[in-house]
Amino acid sequence: MKKVKSTSDELRAEYKPSDFKKLERGKYYERIRASSNVVVLDPEVAAVFPNSTAVNKALHSLAEVAESVSRLTSGSARTARAQRSRRP
Repeated sequence: MKKVKSTSDELRAEYKPSDFKKLERGKYYERIRASSNVVVLDPEVAAVFPNSTAVNKALHSLAEVAESVSRLTSGSARTARAQRSRRP
């Protein structure tokens, strides 16, 4: 049995307009946006990474480098301060 395509904007006879509540565009937009973890990459950045695994791997590596640099600089600052405080 073939489906009949309707080009009309009218409801079928078995539906009543009273069956539908007033629709509101974007009703849940803010709630979904707040709980969403979707990140949109710029096209030139997306071209470098073939999939989400590659993006995650690169970000993990970057986080490790940032953490190690932070440890180095904060440790160096503490060492320099300690040496300055020991001077007569």
